[in-house]
Amino acid sequence: MLIHMKVEGLLFDPRSGMYILLLHQVDGKETLPIWIGKPEADSIALAIGNVMTPRPLTHDLIKNIFQALSVKVTRVVITEIVDNTYYALIYAFNGKTEVLIDSRPSDAVAVALRVGAPIYVAQDVLETRKTDELEEWLKNLKPEDFGNVM
Repeated sequence: MLIHMKVEGLLFDPRSGMYILLLHQVDGKETLPIWIGKPEADSIALAIGNVMTPRPLTHDLIKNIFQALSVKVTRVVITEIVDNTYYALIYAFNGKTEVLIDSRPSDAVAVALRVGAPIYVAQDVLETRKTDELEEWLKNLKPEDFGNVM
């Protein structure tokens, strides 16, 4: 079963120096935090803010390639978590065949935001992740940490 998610936002984790991509269930209360790198966080932030760059960045290039080849991204799915590493698939359809493309979740989300594709998470991922991971992180926040929210 797939859970429809949306990007809730990005937070900076000062403990790890990484960013947290927060996905939230569209019609529910499930939340999935995924720690990602700065370049991916920057790309997602640009897409959230509808910021156009003078030249295409990597995820813009991917979007442009799909468009030039008349391929539609129908959805992205975060499929599993293995040893604290998330896996995702980009589903692409050329009018005849659907192709599944292996991806990091951060890249899949960055592409989905650019092409307007829905984001899903496999229910198993939500059930197997550490349920207190986000709560533990939030409990350790200090007010000055919020100066870095994107």
